Amino acid sequence: METLEHIKDNEVNLNLLSQVPYFYSKNNLVIPLRIEEKTLIAAVSGNNGLLAAVELAKRLGVKVKPLRAEPGIVIEAISKYYGQISNAEEVMDNMAAEDLSSVATEFEKPRDILELTEDAPIIRLLNALFQQAFKERASDIHIEPYEKDLEVRMRIDGILHRVLRPPKIIQEALISRIKIMANLDIAEKRLPQDGRIRLLIGGQDIDLRVSIIPTSFGERAVLRLLNRKQGLIGLYEVGLDKQDENNFEKLLENTSGIILVTGPTGSGKTTTLYAALNRVHTEGRNIITVEDPVEYQLKGIGQMQVNPKIGLSFASGLRSILRQDPDIIMVGEIRDFETAEIAIQASLTGHLVLSTLHTNDAVSSIVRLADMGMEPFLVASSLVAVVAQRLVRNICPYCKETFMPAPSEEAYFPMPVEQLYRGKGCKECRESGYLGRTGIFEILSIDNNLRQMISQRVDAQAIREYAVSKGMRTLYAEGIDKVLKGITTLQEILRVTQKDYAEI
Repeated sequence: METLEHIKDNEVNLNLLSQVPYFYSKNNLVIPLRIEEKTLIAAVSGNNGLLAAVELAKRLGVKVKPLRAEPGIVIEAISKYYGQISNAEEVMDNMAAEDLSSVATEFEKPRDILELTEDAPIIRLLNALFQQAFKERASDIHIEPYEKDLEVRMRIDGILHRVLRPPKIIQEALISRIKIMANLDIAEKRLPQDGRIRLLIGGQDIDLRVSIIPTSFGERAVLRLLNRKQGLIGLYEVGLDKQDENNFEKLLENTSGIILVTGPTGSGKTTTLYAALNRVHTEGRNIITVEDPVEYQLKGIGQMQVNPKIGLSFASGLRSILRQDPDIIMVGEIRDFETAEIAIQASLTGHLVLSTLHTNDAVSSIVRLADMGMEPFLVASSLVAVVAQRLVRNICPYCKETFMPAPSEEAYFPMPVEQLYRGKGCKECRESGYLGRTGIFEILSIDNNLRQMISQRVDAQAIREYAVSKGMRTLYAEGIDKVLKGITTLQEILRVTQKDYAEI
């Protein structure tokens, strides 16, 4: 029997694959690849896979040619190719009108949703939505009710795309199903509810954070997808170039003080903090976090989730953490004076504190802390650095091309530019020209002069000008550098930053 080292896309017939149930392939470790000259060619692992391939060939009325492969190769192929054979729109087309209001019962335990395609129509539709969102790397699913219709959109690389318009009649059934999966109250339709769903999608462990709110035309649901494995990444992978990565690692060598990561919602702040914790985690350090919610499980790190219903806030959680003899503390977000005060006191008593703040740039964080009521001399003495960040879309590598910039585009660059890069649009990037995202960063390191300026309440613009004169690269300047390197486009940088010629 031949041995198969890997399975290529052009070796798999998806139409053939759709005739074999997912659970059958998974349980028996067999994947039918194609039929050539009345012979079924299938990748198999072990005796069960071999017997299953023989049985499949009998059903199809053809001979069989099994190819032996390692279990990991077969499992990976099953997850990959079964995930390509259906989407939510196809399931919607196959739903009978009389079944639209069917609502299934709760899962007894987390199951791989690819095994559930034969269940009730609403389950199949929702499973197909999850599957499609995972396949297209969506970060959020929006289910939005309007007066006469229902709209489903997915956020892919930071931009919302409409993927489905199911009939209004299934609205309540769909929301009820989500509530059941998230252990929420299906009878409560007047108040917002938050929950969590844990699923396996193609063998990947996925967390879905569910938010449901009442609107004029019914309940609106937003589900955020978190791949638990993808949370464990390094500083380079979040988008820091080598110079910024080295600067950030030096900042993390501090044994006390506060490092803040700032930016709007959805700019990747928490991912950067997780990457930082991965970098500093050693057996000799006690690291504890207080988060809302705990997005990824980090091995060897104590993680506490806030729960306002029982009085466990960031401030009370942080106060309790200090009794646990921590070396490094991560606070999910500094939202108020009390949390800021405890974080600063912790940093002044020998703890390195990592946290996030919602501001537009690094310098604005200093102003924000003062607005919360913090004394400038405390901010000056505790703050080590502020890292501002944004996420920008990468140019699709499959359809990347060069072009001559127009004079209006050249005006945004500090030097003459001969060529730029863009994506033409292809099936890999949904014709958008972009695939995946990366970060742009602005790192403000606090030196003695800056501490003095902060203590003296010097205005933000003067602090900004001083920092730039000392080598701080602004978000815009770093973004322009990524444009020149062909990583992203000028339009993306202008979308997420404000152009300031003084920065260049």
